[in-house]
Amino acid sequence: MHEYPYIVGGQARSGSEGSFEVIEPATGKPFARCAAAGREQLDEAVALARQAFAGWRCSSHEQRGAALSNIAADIEADAEAIARLIVREQGKPLALAMNEVMGGVAWARYRAAQQLPVEVIEDSGQNRIELHRRPLGVVASITPWNWPFMIAVWHIMPALRAGNCVISKPSSLTPLSTLKLGEIIARHVPAGVMSVLTGVGGLGGAMAAHPGIDKIVFTGSTQTGQRVMRDGAVNLKRLTLELGGNDAAIVLPGSDVQQIAGPIFQAAFLNMGQTCAALKRLYVHRSIYQPLCQALVGLAQQAVIGNGLEEGVTFGPVQNPDQLALVEALVADARAQGATVLCGGERLAGEGFFYPPTLVADISDGSRLVDEEQFGPVLPIVAYDDVEEVLQRANASQFALGGSVWGPDGEAAAALAARLESGVAWVNCHAQIRPDTPFGGCKMSGYGVEFGQEGLLAFTAQQLLFRHKG
Repeated sequence: MHEYPYIVGGQARSGSEGSFEVIEPATGKPFARCAAAGREQLDEAVALARQAFAGWRCSSHEQRGAALSNIAADIEADAEAIARLIVREQGKPLALAMNEVMGGVAWARYRAAQQLPVEVIEDSGQNRIELHRRPLGVVASITPWNWPFMIAVWHIMPALRAGNCVISKPSSLTPLSTLKLGEIIARHVPAGVMSVLTGVGGLGGAMAAHPGIDKIVFTGSTQTGQRVMRDGAVNLKRLTLELGGNDAAIVLPGSDVQQIAGPIFQAAFLNMGQTCAALKRLYVHRSIYQPLCQALVGLAQQAVIGNGLEEGVTFGPVQNPDQLALVEALVADARAQGATVLCGGERLAGEGFFYPPTLVADISDGSRLVDEEQFGPVLPIVAYDDVEEVLQRANASQFALGGSVWGPDGEAAAALAARLESGVAWVNCHAQIRPDTPFGGCKMSGYGVEFGQEGLLAFTAQQLLFRHKG
């Protein structure tokens, strides 16, 4: 069984804290070991990063852009091997893993081309006033297990582009593709600029509280995000928190069921439903409720479930047994309350953490499956009669990451979507995320913004340069 080292300041290291197993979700068995870092390695990585920052912050925008372009090229050259690693540690089908890797390439190239402009506020005979953006220092990235490679790219590339040093901590469930990314990055940046620390407990909290770290960017659960915010107060760390979501979609009367069923199914079950901005509760007008339910069942029955490395597989396992247990509990609770399971609804027999795409009808708000974030391959479908009333129900959640409205009249759908309480509102689509569009939640779904120019600026501090000409 291969053992993977962590990376401190660009150098591979063995684990002074021992090692831990990495489980393959398709088999439920360990396939690799990963070295475990502790507080001593964190302190060393921070010290090396602070030393490296003195020079890296002075590098030109052209130098940083070139580094990111070279990183993107190396990722692309090794894309298939990285994708296969993602399949083994995360479970998704190979085609989806390839999309994740190539998405990372595109995101890195977009960041490489971005600029941090200087805003001239006044240039007169008396004053020259400029607003500059300066790097923060040392950025810590804490990433989840659902999109381990892509989310690491989302965190790390803008931090580097802005001139920061980075310490990355991937989920202990999926550390290997992030280690590969760190290895690639280390080839193209000075020593000390990039570290990847892997561990099984307490390391993330130590990073959040570390006085030598200037910013935390975290993607994960709301509860953990709250702890990061509390711990980060020790030195008023800058924060970007992308947290849980329970995205609602409202389907208006008159919608073309055959036209929207495919995109809705994809938005709900992408990555086996393990996506923060996935469609997680579907409100359908009663006039088209049954036809849409039937169309979605037909799509669910077409899924080819299995090991993501096998040819033809379109639907992989749930990533870990704890998440699988939550999905099972939510479906059991819905059944107990009288809901109808239209398809799926039972864990598949045999090895691995397989659960088929599951659709649940005759359910409403108040059920755990509607009110909580399932983060798995099950979608509750809720019938409604009144548009104003369903908008209130969609907005009643503590989560507010994304939401969507689907309807035949684009203007009417957009007007309703504008009233959703969510960081992003989509019309006749869902979970469309791009590097050039800001993304972030409100309420309990997040703090701060990623992507676009706003996402890059989040890795900087502003400095006003006020020069009096005398």
